[in-house]
Amino acid sequence: MNQADTPTFSVSELNRRARLMLERDFGDCWVEGELSGVSRPASGHVYFTLKDDRAQLKCALFRNRARFVATPLKDGDRVRLRGKVSIFEPRGDYQMIVEAVQPAGQGELLAAFERLKHQLDAQGVFANARPLPSPPRHLLVLTSPTGAAIRDVLAVLAARWPLSRVTVLPVPVQGKEAAPAMIRALALANRDRRFEANRDAILVTRGGGSLEDLWAFNDEHLARAIFHSRLPVLSAVGHETDVTLADFAADGRAPTPSAAAERLVPDQAALRQRLDNALSRLARAQRSRLDADTQRLDHLRARLRHPGERLAQQRAHLGQLETRLERAMQTRLVVARTRERHATARLTAFDPRQQLHNARQRLVQADSRLQASLPRRLAEQRQRLASLARELQAVSPLSVLGRGYAILSDDEGRVIRRSQDTQPGQQLTARLGEGRLKVEVKRRFKAAPKTPGEA
Repeated sequence: MNQADTPTFSVSELNRRARLMLERDFGDCWVEGELSGVSRPASGHVYFTLKDDRAQLKCALFRNRARFVATPLKDGDRVRLRGKVSIFEPRGDYQMIVEAVQPAGQGELLAAFERLKHQLDAQGVFANARPLPSPPRHLLVLTSPTGAAIRDVLAVLAARWPLSRVTVLPVPVQGKEAAPAMIRALALANRDRRFEANRDAILVTRGGGSLEDLWAFNDEHLARAIFHSRLPVLSAVGHETDVTLADFAADGRAPTPSAAAERLVPDQAALRQRLDNALSRLARAQRSRLDADTQRLDHLRARLRHPGERLAQQRAHLGQLETRLERAMQTRLVVARTRERHATARLTAFDPRQQLHNARQRLVQADSRLQASLPRRLAEQRQRLASLARELQAVSPLSVLGRGYAILSDDEGRVIRRSQDTQPGQQLTARLGEGRLKVEVKRRFKAAPKTPGEA
């Protein structure tokens, strides 16, 4: 190939093209290997190398994704990574941009855990909900005798409730022998009749670890043994985020061994403080009640009098009442007599006979006045009537008709005042001083003009 036909790239262009090719051809992928050189700078990003026995791969887990990783990454962990293969162009570093981190093999374990969980739940193995005694008379602890869990439990019990009776049933809490050993210990505790179900309890516990470390507590037979336990069982396996089938099958779950101990026994100091507070409130209530009763007794003593003194007071009060009664009776008698005199005077004034006599006198006087005024009144009315008749006769149109005048009216009774209101040949009625005439209009004449001074 001729050198002139071979393209020449800049370093940045070559890195850019290589990055685009890798991202296009691979996209998202899963890679499994061992962590090495884990670094956490102040930026919050995590940088590390993923390797196997023949190769290694640089990886970057940025801060926005690192916060979703529950377990801190450390050298030597075997993990499965999901991400994109790329190139950091400024340095030409081939690397993987990590999106998710998962412990190697955890996917299969989680799938098995979910299948067994649904199976046991459907069979009612997770239906336990018996109350746990607090505090239990005798606490049986199934755990490793050398682990941190038993030390935490005993420390909390000693601080909160030193009277606790604890028996440690030593069992392995990790590996293939752990589940069978815990099943045998549960059977032994339930067969021993020294333990009573109403005041004893079993604590199954261990410290934190990976899913593989805690897998013994996901054993199906262990879950069924916990479910069938005669004694109530409290489970405290791992940290707060760890959940096992033993937790579901138990009567109760605590997030940590220390929290389990706190749940099983009360806080002696807190109870003592509550008792002290109750005693203080009781003492204050007693003092308050005693003070109130003392005051009430003093009031009653002040109100208590000798019977003779009380009798003398009643006699004096009775004398006052008798005096007031006599005065009231005298006053009432005087008032009654006064009212009687007034009533007699009113009755005399309104005697019917006297009223009838007065009415007859008024009637006689009115009749005399009427007889005297009647002729005079009659003459006055006659004179007034004659005067009104003369005035009426003077203005009556009939008197005018008597002097030779007539009143013309048409067939509808309308009075004719002008010649223009008639038509030739029209029939009219003429009213005379005496009688009426039917006349016919032959001809109309215009009204003559009025002369000066004519009305």
